[in-house]
Amino acid sequence: MTTYDWIVIGAGIAGSALGYELAKAGFSTLLIEQYAEPPNGTRYSYGGIAYWSGNTELLRQVCQEGIDLQRSLSAELEADTQFQELDLLMAILPDEDSAAIAQTYKDCLVVPTLITAQTACEMEPLLNQEAIAAALHVRHGHVNPEQTASAYRKAMTRLGGTAHIARVKEWVTTGKQIQGVVTTEGAYAAANVVVCAGAWSRALLKTAGVSIPVYYTQAELVETPPLELRLSSLVMLAQLKRFAMEAAVGGADSQFQWDAPLEELAPPILDEGAVQFKDGRMRIGQISRVLTNPDAVADSVSSEATIRKGVGQFLPALRDVPGTWRSCPVAFSGDRLPLIGSVPGVDGLHVFSGFSNPFALLPPLARRYAQHLLGTPDDLVTQCSPTRFQQ
Repeated sequence: MTTYDWIVIGAGIAGSALGYELAKAGFSTLLIEQYAEPPNGTRYSYGGIAYWSGNTELLRQVCQEGIDLQRSLSAELEADTQFQELDLLMAILPDEDSAAIAQTYKDCLVVPTLITAQTACEMEPLLNQEAIAAALHVRHGHVNPEQTASAYRKAMTRLGGTAHIARVKEWVTTGKQIQGVVTTEGAYAAANVVVCAGAWSRALLKTAGVSIPVYYTQAELVETPPLELRLSSLVMLAQLKRFAMEAAVGGADSQFQWDAPLEELAPPILDEGAVQFKDGRMRIGQISRVLTNPDAVADSVSSEATIRKGVGQFLPALRDVPGTWRSCPVAFSGDRLPLIGSVPGVDGLHVFSGFSNPFALLPPLARRYAQHLLGTPDDLVTQCSPTRFQQ
């Protein structure tokens, strides 16, 4: 049985970035992913880097590190992540209080500017001026999510790391210590195993006999082929419903419900928005559902119609563009901070998951965590430990 310092489970942006940083730190590293093309939150992400949105001391520091790192990441990884900085327009609805909404962003690292509906439509000609009262404007980072994860994996292998396509079937254990995994392709031993499986992290950790507050929503959007139609900016609403949903279903009162086989813990919500990639593809939506089965599938026809109608109110030209409905589970934690560190009660088992703002927070925290594991204590990493939820 081959033995590694670290086995990383999951090759989305979380596992790929951490695998690279562990290999860069000198650890022998195995990255395991069950799909050649993972149908995960990385694959269907908007790829936005909301570095400006850090609104606590911890988040402001990590967000600043995140954008600094992203600006040089293509050169470091020797692959194009398609990084760009573009205008973000956050629409405010006619029945909303523009000044009050703007005030909710006052603690951000970069405070968005309140602009008129006319100015917003001059910046983004596809916007329907009659559908909005005003907008908030800020510069926003953006990458191609799939290419960024792929760049991390390739850089990891150049450093001597190994990547396998396999499904983890069971744990290699001695008492309460994890010593490796058994997969569909064989068994592998390691001093440490870290779960970076996004929305599947909760179910995977349960097979090791532990439960921590990492949850997931089912995210649904419409993905288009490359279009000649061009968006000048990234468009979303100023008051996102998803974060309120996550707060409602990620609290202590809801935890026992997550172990039910199939529960819908809250009504689905739609956050209207759209982003266009450098190759002309767009992602439009998204609907978020809270289903306790990460493999549950919604009614694609009804969902797509809802997305198109909602987004079409603000961006009429996008209502009938060609596109395909997509769905994937997206991980989040109970308090908007990721879960990073040792899993309480099981030696050798770790977690790196639950990132609500992954492309801003994840790269710098992966780097910090790898250095933390080398023996350099990091207070920011410690603040993200799963032990913070223990009473």
